[in-house]
Formats: sequence, structure tokens, C-alpha cells
Amino acid sequence: MSTLSYAVTDSATMLRRNLRHALRYPSVTVSVVAMPIVMLLLFNYAFGNALGAGIADSPTGDTKYIDYVAPGIILMAATSGALATAISVCVDMTEGIVNRFRTMSVSRAAFLTGHVVGSVIQTLVSLALVIGTALAVGFRPNATALEWLAAIGLLTLLTLALTWISAGIGLVAKNVETASNIPMPMTFLPFLGSAIVPTDSMPTGLRWFAEYQPFTPIIETLRGLLLGTEIGNNAIIALAWCLGATLVGYVWARRVFNKVR
Repeated sequence: MSTLSYAVTDSATMLRRNLRHALRYPSVTVSVVAMPIVMLLLFNYAFGNALGAGIADSPTGDTKYIDYVAPGIILMAATSGALATAISVCVDMTEGIVNRFRTMSVSRAAFLTGHVVGSVIQTLVSLALVIGTALAVGFRPNATALEWLAAIGLLTLLTLALTWISAGIGLVAKNVETASNIPMPMTFLPFLGSAIVPTDSMPTGLRWFAEYQPFTPIIETLRGLLLGTEIGNNAIIALAWCLGATLVGYVWARRVFNKVR
């Protein structure tokens, strides 16, 4: 069996291990799913009338705030998955599991690959639940099948990027508390973009930050794919951010893991 075959086999074994662990201890996964759903319900029912009234042109041509906010909350669900990744990697690092793997004939790439792929799968399941909830409370996208595929592809790429970055965070964190706290800004950064209200409604300084931070073009691209709003060059910028973050996260996580090995 070739080295690549060993790596694929060991990575699949690590993937099964991580998925079984998530099923056996679902508390983190449930909390990660619950937060975006609570935010969706909160902004739709508690703040929807007030915030919706301040948006002159809703994406679907009516006054339903849910159609504006849902893409932002869906993206927030992708960022929330980063929290679980950092925690799971940190737990393995601090509880000595990696030291056990050192004594076994396990591919060096399998540990991180198993964690990353497993986390991406869990996050995509979370995204499906959040989208289902949004549809249940009135979200009505007009996307074609191809546009849905493009939206799912964008969310998957974003999830992959955030997962590699979070894996690196889990490797460098000294304890689980630190690993759970460091990714929190990524979860709430969409709120400082166009997730909740248009950027042109913000004060000048905050508006500049909101327009040029990574999540705003991703949100606008997702909103355009699902609701038919103008995308412009946001799609190119969004892909550039996602690909760049994936590369940086991958290189960083691999280098840190090789050092601790």
C-alpha cells in the first residue's frame, strides 16, 4: 500500500472516530446549532419590525425582514462551527491522545484531516438545520438549483477555511477554555458587516470597517445567490478571502502540528 493510501485510510479512521465522538458527546454540537437558530428567531420576531422598517429596499421587494437577515444568520452558523473544531482539537492535544498516536503507525496527516473533514460535515448539517428553520419562519429565497449549488459551495469553502484556522487555534491553545474563547470574534464579526443591517446605515468609521471586513462580501454574495440581489464584484472578493484563509489556516495548522509532534 502506498503512502497516499495509508494517509487516506488513516484519515478515514480518524474521521469515523471524530464523528462517533460528536454523537456520543453532542453538547458542543447542539450549542453550536442552537445559537444561530436563537439569533434567527430573536432578530426575526423581537427586532424584525423595527429593523425591517429601516431597510428601504428589501431583497425580495417586500418588507419581510427575514429575507434580509436569514443569509447573514446562515453565515453565522458556518462561523459557529469553528468553535467546536478548536475545542475538539484542543481536547485531543491536552488529554494526551496525540501522544498515543505517536506510538502507532498512523499517518501524520490523518489527525488534522480527520478533525477538519469531520467538523466540516457537522457544520454543514448545522447549516441545513438553520436553513430549514429560516424556511419554516418565512424565509423565501427565489434561487434556482444552480444558484443553490453555488451558495452551498460558497458556504462549504468558508467552512473549510474557518475550520483550518480553528484547528490551528486548538493546537496552540493551552486549555479548552482558551480554545473556546479565541474563535468567538469570528462568530460575531458578521454582525459588524451587512448581516443584520445594510452597511450604509452605519456611522462612517464603522461603515468603512463593515464594508472591507471579510464577511461582508461573503454575505452579499450569499444574499445575491439566494434572493437575486446585485452581487457585483463581491463574489470574486468572497472567493479570494475564502481561498486565502484556507491556505493560511492549512499551512499554519500543519506547521504547528509538526512542531508539537
